Amino acid sequence: MKRAQSLLIQHGFSVGSSGADGIFGNATVSAVKRFQTSRHLDSTGVVDRLGWKALESFGPTGAACVTKKYGELTSAQRVGQLLMVGLTHDDQSYVHALMKYDHVGNIVLLGGWSGNSTVGHISDANQGLTSTAWTGNIPLFIAADQEGGYVQQLKGTGFTTLPTALTQGTWSSSYQASTAAKVGQQLRDVGVNVNLAPVSDTVPQSLGTRNGPIGHYYREYGYTPSVVSRAVTNVVHGLNSRGEIATLKHFPGLGRITNNTDTSSTGITDNTTTSTDAYLTPFKSGITAGAGMVMIGLAWYPKIDSANQAAFSPKIIKTILRGNLGFHGVVVSDSLSAVAVQHVSVGDRAVRFIAAGGDIALTGAPHDVPTMEAAILARMKTSSTFASQVSAAVHRVLTLKSQHGLLYC
Repeated sequence: MKRAQSLLIQHGFSVGSSGADGIFGNATVSAVKRFQTSRHLDSTGVVDRLGWKALESFGPTGAACVTKKYGELTSAQRVGQLLMVGLTHDDQSYVHALMKYDHVGNIVLLGGWSGNSTVGHISDANQGLTSTAWTGNIPLFIAADQEGGYVQQLKGTGFTTLPTALTQGTWSSSYQASTAAKVGQQLRDVGVNVNLAPVSDTVPQSLGTRNGPIGHYYREYGYTPSVVSRAVTNVVHGLNSRGEIATLKHFPGLGRITNNTDTSSTGITDNTTTSTDAYLTPFKSGITAGAGMVMIGLAWYPKIDSANQAAFSPKIIKTILRGNLGFHGVVVSDSLSAVAVQHVSVGDRAVRFIAAGGDIALTGAPHDVPTMEAAILARMKTSSTFASQVSAAVHRVLTLKSQHGLLYC
């Protein structure tokens, strides 16, 4: 406790007369909260594992810290920041090995988790592994699909049971935002800093439940871009109000296909959507509202790019998303272990995604990670253009981490 007080004083915060007001007395708790706020941490007054990392750092913050940390990372550690791997109850030891040997810098909780105490313990334990040797001492993005309805990975004690998005879409704007804020706080309380939501896809009512990935599960907020845009804006605002990173998905929209890209390589072509389509509006609304991430889907959009699936398309990621829509945050892929991309070799999935302008290659198959990392590193050695793309992607990831209290110098 004295160590915390000493560090607070070194950071310029008063903890009471002579800095010795007892074990986390009122003055110390107040100082901790002010420090946490200044470092984009949850202002709880409790010094958790991430809080200690922040207290023990005395270097630059913001862009200067991003530059400094980037320079300290090895090439493999930089690539590790561009990988997000699924963590289930059964593969924790293997994922920890990936963090150690492949320097994986981000995880997503899959397979369903119950109880805030369990999830909090898992988050804390994994953040505790982010050593200098493993991840360059950079904390993890820990993500979860917390949409509601059929897609809610975290349930039980401490987690609000959410209805489907189609039901949420009928709520008032204030209730949409307040519920998202509650969800965001519940996630932050257990160390989950990324919500892979809100779904920003619009499903036309004429297709409805015949749309495999979204409509079948009522994951859309409504049947028109305007209804979806309103909900997306409110959900992003609610999550942001609690410091939770919102993720718009699945760009440029899965609402007009019939089969699910997770399980099918056919029936996943959208022959309607164009680069100026109204169905892009909810994504633009979410970007304007301040979403930190956008997830790219795995469907085909021949009216935009007839040669590449969305996740491998520079036209979709660079020209439309980053260019036309002005998104400057982190682009994450839908799971690159999905059936829809099985025709592409494992390593090339990650390489092509980053070459197209993506940042974090997500996979639900942990055993794919070593191959992906090796392929990225190999391409960096043979292509200076690709190496520059990797550098830009790492900087975007580190910048978002810095903005959310996950980068210390």
